[in-house]
Amino acid sequence: MSDSNNQVKKKILIVDDDPNLLRLLGIRLSAAGYNIESAVSAKIALGILKSSHPHMVISDLRMEGMDGMALFEQIRKQHPHMPVVIMTAHGTIPDAINATKQGVFSFLTKPFESQELLDTVKKAIQLQPSITQNISKESSWRANIISRSAIMESLLQQTNKVAQSDFSLLIYSQSGTGKELLAKAIHQASSRRNKPFTAINCAAIPEQLLESELFGHTKGAFTGASKNHVGLFQATNGGTLFLDEIGDMPMSFQVKLLRALQEKEIRPVGSTQSLKIDVRIISATHKNLQQAIIDKTFREDLYYRLNVVELELPPLSERREDIPLLAQHFLSHVEVTSPRKVNGFTAEAMELLISAPWPGNIRQLQNVVEQSVALSTAPLINATLVRGALREKTSQLLSFQEARDQFERDYLANLLKMTAGNVSQAARIAQRNRTEFYKLLNRHHLNAEAFRE
Repeated sequence: MSDSNNQVKKKILIVDDDPNLLRLLGIRLSAAGYNIESAVSAKIALGILKSSHPHMVISDLRMEGMDGMALFEQIRKQHPHMPVVIMTAHGTIPDAINATKQGVFSFLTKPFESQELLDTVKKAIQLQPSITQNISKESSWRANIISRSAIMESLLQQTNKVAQSDFSLLIYSQSGTGKELLAKAIHQASSRRNKPFTAINCAAIPEQLLESELFGHTKGAFTGASKNHVGLFQATNGGTLFLDEIGDMPMSFQVKLLRALQEKEIRPVGSTQSLKIDVRIISATHKNLQQAIIDKTFREDLYYRLNVVELELPPLSERREDIPLLAQHFLSHVEVTSPRKVNGFTAEAMELLISAPWPGNIRQLQNVVEQSVALSTAPLINATLVRGALREKTSQLLSFQEARDQFERDYLANLLKMTAGNVSQAARIAQRNRTEFYKLLNRHHLNAEAFRE
């Protein structure tokens, strides 16, 4: 095809339990300049997705074991942006139509022409940012977000798309996951990047001062108002205002905020004149706002005004392959102010960090690293220091009784990512001998070679 040179690096995963069709599709798409990976079952595909990040997936609808729609649901959980095309026979067209309603990008009815396949693939691929785009932007808008996990990469690609618009965004995540860092990245990726970015924690400002802090006040508006005060809305005009912990905003002020967002104007406390504003709102919360609406502690109309697009930032326990990177990052920052030269962790210490539960997420990890550095007397931080900083005995990631199949696959993939495909080290961390560990890898169709850098 004419533009195949631009698509050489585009990777497609094909899933079908018919080896002949799998081979035929691979030949057609490879000839068009795509990089092809294939799987004869959905289970094998899930294993491949742990170590590879294709630009799209093409899957048959009817397969033995897990079918195409079940595979799609699994993909959507981990890679919500990834286009999935479903192949179907004539008799299952109604199922395919229903699949598109559930979020599947498109479906192909067998037998289909090569050009129909290529046209569908081309449209789906256009949803994905190019690899060169990712590399060039890595040093700009997302430079401060340290990650190599697939779940974060999916979120960041989704973030880059919505950042280009001017919609209000709601970031949902646990405390300590880096919500403000993500909000700053969104600002840097937007057309407002050269204007102010301002953050305020709604839970940290007393109710009686919140209106003044956001809208400003005039001299004499209340006791102690000795001069005019410019509020954050006005100070951030043209830029991005980040409202952290929006779920803790008092009900009495929520209606005033809603009016300001609807009218795009604010009135400083004590003033009789309104001021026009042009501010993009990014809000964040760790609370379930839909439950708060039911409990009548959060206004439903404000919720829909703020939540035009929702981004869910994963907890640290779901991106454990990032722990070594983050720990080393925090260590390098602490080294600047520490009188002692500490340049790394022992293998046992890193194993503890990787397997810890992290209820406090990245903020807790930073605290553990800083405390360990402060108490360390050697160049390497040992397991005893880490265990003391964690203030509790670390446990395994999850029990095998809880979604055993999914747990095993995720657990093994994380180990391979952390050890860069070193089976011996991964087996030692898992406390399994090499033979047993290889059996586990084979059971879940995980190839250690794919994880080696």
